[in-house]
Amino acid sequence: MPKVSVKVKWGKEMYPDVEVNTEDEPVVFKAQIFALTGVQPERQKVVCKGVTLRDDSWANFKLSNNALVLVMGSKEEDVPAAPVEQTRFVEDMNESELASALDLPEGLINLGNTCYMNATVQCLKTVPELRTALLSYDKSSGGGTAGALTSAMSETVRALESGGAGACAAAVARLLHALHAAAPRLAERGAGGQLAQQDASECWSEIVRALRSRLPISQEPDSKSLVEQFFGGTLDVELVCSEADEPPTRSSETFLQLSCFISQDVKYLQTGLRSKMSEQITKMSETLGRDAVYTKTSKISRLPAYLTVQFVRFFFKEKESINAKILKDVKFPLELDVYELCSPELQERLAPMRNKFKELEDAAIESALGSKNKNHGDSKKEAKKKTVVPYWFNDDVGSNNSGYYRLQAVLTHRGRSSSSGHYVAWVARGSGWLRCDDDTVTAVTEEEVLKLSGGGEHTDCRLTHSAARPPPATTSRGWRAAAAGCAATTTPSRPSPRRKCSSSAAEVTGTAHTCCCTGPRCSRYPTRRTSPW
Repeated sequence: MPKVSVKVKWGKEMYPDVEVNTEDEPVVFKAQIFALTGVQPERQKVVCKGVTLRDDSWANFKLSNNALVLVMGSKEEDVPAAPVEQTRFVEDMNESELASALDLPEGLINLGNTCYMNATVQCLKTVPELRTALLSYDKSSGGGTAGALTSAMSETVRALESGGAGACAAAVARLLHALHAAAPRLAERGAGGQLAQQDASECWSEIVRALRSRLPISQEPDSKSLVEQFFGGTLDVELVCSEADEPPTRSSETFLQLSCFISQDVKYLQTGLRSKMSEQITKMSETLGRDAVYTKTSKISRLPAYLTVQFVRFFFKEKESINAKILKDVKFPLELDVYELCSPELQERLAPMRNKFKELEDAAIESALGSKNKNHGDSKKEAKKKTVVPYWFNDDVGSNNSGYYRLQAVLTHRGRSSSSGHYVAWVARGSGWLRCDDDTVTAVTEEEVLKLSGGGEHTDCRLTHSAARPPPATTSRGWRAAAAGCAATTTPSRPSPRRKCSSSAAEVTGTAHTCCCTGPRCSRYPTRRTSPW
């Protein structure tokens, strides 16, 4: 029976009464199927009664009238087309392609030993309230050199937000001019006429001083400065004479930063902060009529939303007449708990929010244990019911109501003295970190940031922390999982050539840096409430 009529089934399609001549080559039948289905013959698999049709023979492929023939295969257009643009790997990208792929922000061009200023700006820019105030700053409000410096900072932040490389270059030039007008000592030049390297701490102080006078919280005459509101803290100080029976003297002091003095015994940030809170000083005693030794004890009575810590690494070396640097490794954490540095009254006020963190942690554990028996949609509904818990006291906006902080930015120095070397900013963004080396911005990991504690290429000079924000909801993922989103991820990238300042390669062997932190506790270890040291 050379000719038979069969039924051809392809997917959901059925083609009855298809005439097949078994005296022709099998490829002719496949051509008929192609005409019906659009499936190329080389993509077809034709089966009848469990036997697959070969291209060159009908052997064992027995057909009879009304037999059912199954066809498997897809049309060519159903197959995903090859990408128009070839996939490129991170390792094969240049700096500009990498910045575009990773959505990296703009950097600030080095105008000649101006890395200290660029790093300072990048660290300050990480504070949302300060960034918002600068973006809305009225440039026509005057204010002398402080107003001009604040206006230049506003323009620089605006350029970094959306201005592009050209706008950033123009803005940083105007910022440098305004900084030199406000602090002429920072405009010193070397023997060759080139701008001299400056101390980033001096630059930080000058910029913060200008912002303090030009950025009020409101338009009311007695309104507090935004800098004082979000960066300022208060200390309760007690002086007790060690050589005479005098009544203790109590007073109150304000601060915009805490200092970590580095001695032989200081190996961790917390140790350095604690040692500064109790120290011996010499002052005039009215009882003895001479200088006497006093014990000065300080306790924090008001915590700011953003806590800046300066590592006192530079000291004047008389022999060389330079500000030399202490290269000692002093470890700092991604999350910082300053509860033990606070006064008893403040500790009592911090207790409710610290208990709230504990409740969130416990709820997360319970939620995680019960998540297997819970509908995902129910978890979403529960999340919507939760509200964000503020990180400040109701009667003190800009404060910290828990004592927990999270590292937000680090300003580092590479070199052996403050008048040479190179400054770099390391800032937290989303779930990772960025290294802002002048106009070169690259992604880095948390592990790389923690290595900035000293003894390596870079050394910390300043840390800034921000009050911890409790998560808005504890879903089935839990408090740990929600915070785990802040853990850094590794992104491979090519090392970019470093822009060097005035120092020679031989001079650039030390390390130093400054850090800024956001949030009272690190997202990577959100449940830790005790000192990691």
